[in-house]
This record gives sequence, structure tokens and C-alpha cells, in this order.
Amino acid sequence: MASRMLKFTKIDRSMPDKRDAGQRTGDFDEIYADYAREVAEDQAARCSQCGVPFCQQGCPLSNNIPDWLKLVAEDRLEEAYEVSMATNNMPEICGRICPQDRLCEGICTIEQSGHGTVTIGSVERYITDTAWEEGWVKPVKPPREREQSAGIIGAGPGGLAAAEQLRRKGYQVTVYDRYDRGGGLLIYGIPGFKLEKYVVERRIKRLEDSGIRFEFNTSIGEDVKLTDLRDKHDTLLIATGVYKARDLMVPGAGCTGVHAALDFLTTSNRKGLGDTVPTFDDGTHNAKDKNVVVIGGGDTAMDCVRTAVRQGAKSVRCVYRRDRANMPGSQREVANAEEEGVIFEWLASPEALVDDEAGNLKAVRAARMKLGAPDPSGRQSPEKTGETFDLEADMVIKALGFDPEDLPQLFGESALTVNRWGAVKVDFATLETSIPGVYAAGDIVRGASLVVWAIKDGRDAAESMHRHMKKLERSRAAAPVAAQ
Repeated sequence: MASRMLKFTKIDRSMPDKRDAGQRTGDFDEIYADYAREVAEDQAARCSQCGVPFCQQGCPLSNNIPDWLKLVAEDRLEEAYEVSMATNNMPEICGRICPQDRLCEGICTIEQSGHGTVTIGSVERYITDTAWEEGWVKPVKPPREREQSAGIIGAGPGGLAAAEQLRRKGYQVTVYDRYDRGGGLLIYGIPGFKLEKYVVERRIKRLEDSGIRFEFNTSIGEDVKLTDLRDKHDTLLIATGVYKARDLMVPGAGCTGVHAALDFLTTSNRKGLGDTVPTFDDGTHNAKDKNVVVIGGGDTAMDCVRTAVRQGAKSVRCVYRRDRANMPGSQREVANAEEEGVIFEWLASPEALVDDEAGNLKAVRAARMKLGAPDPSGRQSPEKTGETFDLEADMVIKALGFDPEDLPQLFGESALTVNRWGAVKVDFATLETSIPGVYAAGDIVRGASLVVWAIKDGRDAAESMHRHMKKLERSRAAAPVAAQ
């Protein structure tokens, strides 16, 4: 069936249909349609089946991308699903929100040859969405049940991936989360136009049907102590993510109308989920009829500008201190935002927020920048030109990144060691923390990063937790013999 592949010279790259900007900005539904079966097969058949698959090397999960592309091209879709889910606990989610242009698609061989990358993310989404429709996605049924239990702190992607992997091995798993739903940033941080919430909710339901227990509205350190969880479970995983917003350190940053990105996005997502949200209803976190300025250049900033457009903002601008080529966010998301009417102020950095006598925000004063010598990361450092300008603003959203919360204090556990940035210290070979039997994964270890990296860390941590519990099991079995 190899003749079905290598069609990149005959078939052009084609993404799924995208809704017109004027239509899609009126709701929070996803902007891309699904592939038709024939189109998905054609796009998968463009793969060159490289001897050294760079796409697989560019994926943190080392997904077997050429294999499942070939299976899709050959209309062996259920097999493609089995291969896809073998390395990824949430393929349809990664297919929607991974920045493929910076990962698998960015180093696709045929992209480098000028023929346009294989649409890996869209095919990945198509595979598992079809699997759900056909009923191929089943609850986990371990071959045997084990008495040992694992506690997972955090129901985000890292915690959910670890929970599923441990349940597959038969362990009793309980996931604790301080919010009222599972999913973490997948539910509350990422807007519906990138990831509709039913996609996450059906994953949570599958895990519940698999026998995983969820305890929501549970704050570790307040409702239950970390030491109590250590006594209750044979091993623990900390997968809390990072939620403390970095502040804007300029004069006027405390005036009315300045908001953290996650507060703004969480409010919008809760409203979409049907919750009563006072800060939206009273206009605090509602961009309607306001001049909105978002400060930052990452994917969170793109989520904020596009959310503000959908809320009916009068104008939306994004201020970023470097140029477009050097921004950290997905170029695909920037293009989508521009189509939807967002204005980007490249090479601009806020110097002050201007308010009126009552302390209400009026404008953002920004400095024009230029790119100078490279910094230690290799990116050109922004430097001031001496020119400033004002942007009218009724709302400023800070999308400057996130830092870890003070977990030792929050959990009441001084033995938990963190580094100078507040991230949990681990043995990177095992992901075990300074507390024996307690592991950590995802953003709380590596800093704010991608969902796919959290899934990778969660899977790795689950393997280490499995080895730890097997060792405990052998020790307990040998104890009576030693006593004799």
C-alpha cells in the first residue's frame, strides 16, 4: 500500500475549512471544521514516510506520526487510533491546541523542501474525534486490580495523564483538585474557540468510568494536609501547574481596569459553561464596548485578544516588545487574531498606565523599541529608541506569564524543596521530589509550558510511581519472611 503515500508533489497542503472571521467572532465555537474522510486520507498520504522521522523527534511525546498517517491514508482508521493513543492520552486535544508550527509540523521534511508541511495536528484531531463517534474510545479496564493507591494533586493534563497510566496498571487512583471541575487550564484557561469544553469533559467522564475517583473543591493545605495524603496513599504526584501571574512593574499598574490574563479567561470560560459569574455580569472582566490592550506575546496573550473580540470590545490591541518573528506565541494564532481585527503593536513596551483623578484607566503609555544584541537565549534584546506613544485603554490585560505558587507554605510541608524560581525540585531521572514517594510533573517542575509537555511528564511520573509501588510491594512481601 506504499503507493498511497508520497503524494506531496501531487496534492497540495490543505487545512480543514476555517469559518469566516466575521462569522466566528460572534461565538466561542471552534473555528476549524472537521476533515471529510477523503480529504483526511489525501492529506495523510502527503507524508514522505521519512527514514528518520523528524516530526516524531519534534514531538515531546515521540508520537508515531508517520505510522498513523500511513494508516489513515490506507483507510485503517481504527488502527490509526490505537497507534495514536498508545503514546498520547489526549490526541484530539493536542491536535487542537499544540503549536504544531513550532513542533512536529515545523520540522516536517517536506515543509523544508518547499512543498508545505503535512497537516499533522488536523489529522491527529480527525483520528480521535472519529474514534469517539464510532465508539472505539472505551474506559480503561486493567488486567488486574491492585490494592495500592496513588494520589494525584491537580486535575490538569499532567495529572490526568498520570492518573490514566496508573489506572491502566490496576492501581486505585484519586485525583484532588481545588476547582469544581477537572481539566485545569484545559477548562478554565483555554477559550472554546480553540478547545470546546465537551472535548475535555468527555475525557474526564471516561476516567471516572475507568474507576478513577475525583475529589473537587479540595485545597491541599486547607481541606486536607499533604501529610494526610501521604499516609492515605502509597505514592503521590504533585501536578498543580503554575497560576501566579507575573505583574506589570510600571507606574499606574494598580489603577482600576488592569486585570491578570487568567482571571479574564477563567471568567469568560465559566460564563460559557453556564456558571453565575459576578465579575463578568458587573463588567469587571467583560470587554464589551471597551478599548482593550493586552500586554504580552505568548499564546495566553493570543487567547486574551481573541476572547476580547468575541466579547464585543470596541478595539483590541496587543503590545509586544519584540517583532513578530521573535514572539513566543504560535504564528497561526497571530494570523487568526489579525483576521479577527486585532491590531498588533510590535516593538513596543509599556512604560506607564495613565489614569484619571478617580484612579480609572485611561491609556497605556508605551515606548518604541528596537532589537539589539542577542541575549543569553540567542534572541535579540529589545532596546528603547526614546520615542513614546499613548494607546487609549479602558481595560488592560496582563499576559506576561506565570510563576509557581509557594507550595511548601501552601501545603504546609517545609520538607518539599523548591528552586530559586519556586518550581518543585525533582530528580529528573525519576521526577521524585525531596520527599520520598512524592513526585512532581508538568509546569510546577519545568515552569509554564505546553500541554503536550505536561502529558509527557505525567506519563513519565506514572512509570516512576509504578516502580516505587512495586518496590514497596516486594518489601512488604519480604517483611514476614525476614521476621521469621
